[in-house]
Amino acid sequence: MPLPLPKTYAPMEAQPAEELPHGPAWHYEPKWDGFRCIAFRDGDRVDLESKSGKPLTRYFPELVNSLLKNRAKKFVLDGEIVIPIDGNLSFDHLLMRIHPAASRIAKLSNETPSVFIVFDLLVDPAGKQLTNSSLRDRRRALEAFAKKFLPKGGSVRLSPLTKDVAIARKWFHMGIGLDGVVAKRDDLPYQTGERTGMQKIKKKRTADCVVGGFRYLEKKKLVGSLLLGLFDKQGLLNHVGYTSSIHDDERAALTKRLEKLIKPPGFTGKAPGGPSRWSTKHSMEWEPLEPRLVVEVQFDHFTGGRFRHGTAFLRWRPEKRPSECTMKQVERESRSALNLL
Repeated sequence: MPLPLPKTYAPMEAQPAEELPHGPAWHYEPKWDGFRCIAFRDGDRVDLESKSGKPLTRYFPELVNSLLKNRAKKFVLDGEIVIPIDGNLSFDHLLMRIHPAASRIAKLSNETPSVFIVFDLLVDPAGKQLTNSSLRDRRRALEAFAKKFLPKGGSVRLSPLTKDVAIARKWFHMGIGLDGVVAKRDDLPYQTGERTGMQKIKKKRTADCVVGGFRYLEKKKLVGSLLLGLFDKQGLLNHVGYTSSIHDDERAALTKRLEKLIKPPGFTGKAPGGPSRWSTKHSMEWEPLEPRLVVEVQFDHFTGGRFRHGTAFLRWRPEKRPSECTMKQVERESRSALNLL
């Protein structure tokens, strides 16, 4: 008699690495730019769980319906939720789903349906737990599951893998939709909540940006963050993010340098936003600067016209003209990662 379906899993996670590992025990998979998700199906119930253990079920009703229609009545799948838009994957549309209004979620689920890309099978349709099996055996079971239960081109799809490091390198340089490559040892079991036997090699990208403004620290009149801008095709300087990786021993001198350049408007296109429910009035106040200073920063994602996270300050670029800091730097290669599925 099969054991009851587990209520939750802490996903196996990857250790950051600089280079793809080599060796016969390693295989490689695309690192999809989406929401990590564990999907549970037990009879008439489907639950979607995020990497941190939070429920995702209500945000992706179309995926729940698709999993309920699957002929397999019991399984646990590990994968990534993505949303295809115009042949590419859009992280911004994923973020739009995390909304309190059910009517809004229903509308978006019809307009921009999600796809679940699966890369591991933790419980098979017979109710057998596979987490103690090697990845090699789990992958074999997952491929058999996909062949039997996942129609080609459907909303639940099998993620590709390769043992060829040359192919993995091609994936690494592919365009929109991939965040890098994941390397996994195929002789190890599923190590729930651990970061061993699995490595992620993420893309590192840089851009030269105009410093269009800055914010003070909350309790000291010293620079806390630099506000970054890029010029669009119309020649407008748009706010695209910030960097706060400033050494403490450099703040006083940098503050004096910046205060000499304070001059409105700072940004001639999109400007930094005002206070929101997540921020205070003080934390959102900023000082506009003449567009004279250029910095090089490192970033991971650029979506929706801005850096998704804070950037890492690399160096000042005094030799760079501000007019050279354009949006072209952050445009991605046009090949879609969806072609891999």
